[in-house]
Amino acid sequence: MPTLLTPSTVTKAYIGAAIHDGETLHADHALALLKHGVFDVVPVAALPNDCPLEKLDGGIITPAFVDLQVNGGGGVMFNDDQSVDTLRTIAAAHAQTGTGAILPTLITDTPARTSAAIDAVEHAIQQGVPGIAGIHLEGPHLCVARKGAHDPALIRPMTDDDLSVLLDAATRISNIIVTVAPENVTLTQIKAMSQAGIVVSLGHTDADTNTCHAAFDAGARCVTHLFNAMSQLGSREPGLVGATLARPEIFAGLIADGIHVHPETISIALTSKPERMFLVTDAMSTVDSKIASFTLNGREIFRSENRLTLADGTLAGADLNMPKALSVMVNDAKDAIERTVMRATSTPAQLLRDAGSLGRLGTGAKMAVYLAKDATSASVLRVQT
Repeated sequence: MPTLLTPSTVTKAYIGAAIHDGETLHADHALALLKHGVFDVVPVAALPNDCPLEKLDGGIITPAFVDLQVNGGGGVMFNDDQSVDTLRTIAAAHAQTGTGAILPTLITDTPARTSAAIDAVEHAIQQGVPGIAGIHLEGPHLCVARKGAHDPALIRPMTDDDLSVLLDAATRISNIIVTVAPENVTLTQIKAMSQAGIVVSLGHTDADTNTCHAAFDAGARCVTHLFNAMSQLGSREPGLVGATLARPEIFAGLIADGIHVHPETISIALTSKPERMFLVTDAMSTVDSKIASFTLNGREIFRSENRLTLADGTLAGADLNMPKALSVMVNDAKDAIERTVMRATSTPAQLLRDAGSLGRLGTGAKMAVYLAKDATSASVLRVQT
């Protein structure tokens, strides 16, 4: 925070809304746009008397959202085209809804497309494409029994060559998440990825709870879209859901669209894991697009009534943006707004090896989000330098 705020250091300040800096919800504070092109959170009383002001009508200012599972946006899918242009389109679409950093996600595909996806993300980061923070590889080392919308013909065990590709990628890209099922990877492979700085996330698995605990002990740190496509919590077998809720150090992504997980289920889970649950959109190409259908691995995905499904009704990603997820969490799951904002900002940023100022305001952030009426709708005003 600047030691002195003067007309020569502040070009504009936003007042009239509560401000969440990624950790704390502040009243009687302003978001100041400084001369050197970054935001800072300051007490309203500290603003210069003649500072230009923009008064907001309540609501809340938050850091730009951090989304660690994004399959597409702006009418395009990463699985269809692993290129910098595609990544630029996807990131720009999500920026329209307040997301400032994404991990573009390639779901189960061929080794050639996996390598192409890694190359594209590396090049996008080198070129400074706004919003590209790393990559999420969701598969192909999953469990066919819990495949969801993944193509079963492409699911397979992890080989030594696959591991080598991932370990090499970790030397080129700082932030990598790899979703695996314990059925198709070894504990040695999990350990090797974790030691290389890769976030190993369990998902699309039917593994029992003891197997899941062993994977966590080997270095897995996260769970992909908790409750969906995994072994469930039962009376005699807790499954991956139970293992996740029993381990306070494990992070868990959550698709809060009111469809993938019932709000009451979310609320119950939050009592067991209040701090390390974070929001993902699992968004497809429909974000910032009016398309009614699209293809994924050659299969048509249909968009109807806020659902994305295969022809047989299987959910295929989510028709969701981050403001809508916040609204579901606050209004339906009854999560406190202070905590919900963290689930979309600083909590997912904790998983990243190189987070920089992501998920926070006041640490050199160049983008903030204004949510009208405390996230009761998807109405978002972005304020950018």
